[in-house]
Amino acid sequence: MNAIVVLCHFCELHGPRTLFCTEVLHAPLPHGAGNGDSPGHSEQPEEEEGGIQMSSRIRPHSPVEGASVDSSSPGPKKSEMCEGCRSLPAGHPGYVSHDKETSIKYVSHQHPNHPHLFSIVRQACVRSLSCEVCPGREGPIFFGDEQHGFVFSHTFFIKDSLARGFQRWYSIITVMMDRIYLINSWPFLLGKIRGIIDELQGKALKVFEAEQYGCPQRAQRMNTAFTPFLHQRNGNAARSLTSLTNDENLWACLHTSFAWLLKACGSRLTEKLLEGAPTEDTLVQMEKLADLEEESEGWDNSEEEDGKPSSRVGIGEGRELVKSPTDSSLLLDCGSWNGGPRNQSVFRSLRHLRQVLGASAFHMLAWHVLMGNQVIWKARDPDLVQSAFDVLRTMLPVGCVRIIPYSDKYEEAYRCNFLGLAPHVPVPPHILSSEFAVLVEVRTATRLSLYPVLFDDEQALSKYEFVVTSGSPVAADRVGPTILNKVEAALTNQNLSVDVVDQCLICLKEEWMNKVKVLFKFTKVDSRPKEDTQKLLSILGAAEEDNVKLLKFWMTGLSKTYKSHLMSTVRSPISSSSESRN
Repeated sequence: MNAIVVLCHFCELHGPRTLFCTEVLHAPLPHGAGNGDSPGHSEQPEEEEGGIQMSSRIRPHSPVEGASVDSSSPGPKKSEMCEGCRSLPAGHPGYVSHDKETSIKYVSHQHPNHPHLFSIVRQACVRSLSCEVCPGREGPIFFGDEQHGFVFSHTFFIKDSLARGFQRWYSIITVMMDRIYLINSWPFLLGKIRGIIDELQGKALKVFEAEQYGCPQRAQRMNTAFTPFLHQRNGNAARSLTSLTNDENLWACLHTSFAWLLKACGSRLTEKLLEGAPTEDTLVQMEKLADLEEESEGWDNSEEEDGKPSSRVGIGEGRELVKSPTDSSLLLDCGSWNGGPRNQSVFRSLRHLRQVLGASAFHMLAWHVLMGNQVIWKARDPDLVQSAFDVLRTMLPVGCVRIIPYSDKYEEAYRCNFLGLAPHVPVPPHILSSEFAVLVEVRTATRLSLYPVLFDDEQALSKYEFVVTSGSPVAADRVGPTILNKVEAALTNQNLSVDVVDQCLICLKEEWMNKVKVLFKFTKVDSRPKEDTQKLLSILGAAEEDNVKLLKFWMTGLSKTYKSHLMSTVRSPISSSSESRN
């Protein structure tokens, strides 16, 4: 991550000052920054953790030391600095961490050595402690421009019994030139920097309470005759941060924290080169994520208007953030898309599920899934139901998936095509006899083991019995949709690994989504007659009844972006007639 993290302080004598900064060096260290091959310059390794090796470096020409400082060196002179403005003591070499994986060095000192970088950091420091602050003067804020860089700033207070108001003002800023990258890193930076601030404030609070207990300053000041504040300062009024926190290793710890922050923030976001147009699943996931953010903003605005926290119930058609079936599916979609942490699955893959259910039961279940019929699971274990849905949903486009993971009442098919129920929840009789629903009942096994245990983690499945029933069982001799036959062929081929089967399934879904797009354009946009549609289906190799039903169901999973794009390209009758006359 090409950025610099800086700890800034508002000195009551000298104004905003940079106390400590950590920057990234991709090239060899500049002149005067310490070179292990040069005489008089050495780097002593101290410790290694997480692939980063920490060492000290010698900087005899550092401007803060006051030795050999020419007029062009950045940074304030020694005479312009007090104890509160200085971080590293005179003669301190600074810190360097070596990342062996990337050959990057993280260098920490009080001021950047490069004059241009010093100017950018200096301006960001002044703005973060003067005009660019949150209400209350404590909290995060974003500012900057293309010329001077963009800044994430978090201001905070540190307790000090000798300071005016018993507190001093600090800020931690992150400066970089990439605005988009910095904005996308806002949640990560906010959480980690807030953790650093909490630790600093906790240490300072302990020192403050100990000093107040020994010598209360508030009563002493009230008993002192009024004099101008600056004239009653003593020599200890400007105190260093190490004194305020009583931590002699403070700067080494801050260097470690800042170096880790730069490394972690740089590795959490990666750029990928996407060839061709985005897939329908990607477009649908982006739309769902945008809808979720829009609803969250709406909830926040309603809370601000009412002045009290909202229960977040009753939005839309009785939807909730947690209990709503639609929102639950949405959160799962976005979580899996962002690579969020997930619990260990009971069913590891489609192949594993087929082995557990059996070939005939899996064929019936998969047929109903692909046709868009309602799949109902009744079990005591919600995690087992969720795991089954996570596996089955991979057979469908993202836009066709509507899940209620676990409910205490039956929900209609228009609300969800995957429904998890507790064993005691009744299912309406017309649903049990319907050809548009399939029921999977997870019962306690009557024998010791109905399912052969191949691995230790499958011991839990051996105590269950899976019964798959439907009002319209799929005949064994029925051909079924073409994609189902290909999926089952891939699952039964033991030469194909699970990862290969997953990629095969992605390719099959993309192939049939392309057929869905052609059919949608042909029937919904161009409004072709039924005879032409039958010819098109024959050309697509989808003239069979099951294939036609599958295409119509999958058509509901097309993204709004694709549909609006097609509708916007439809020419009006007036323009079409004028072109035909020409």
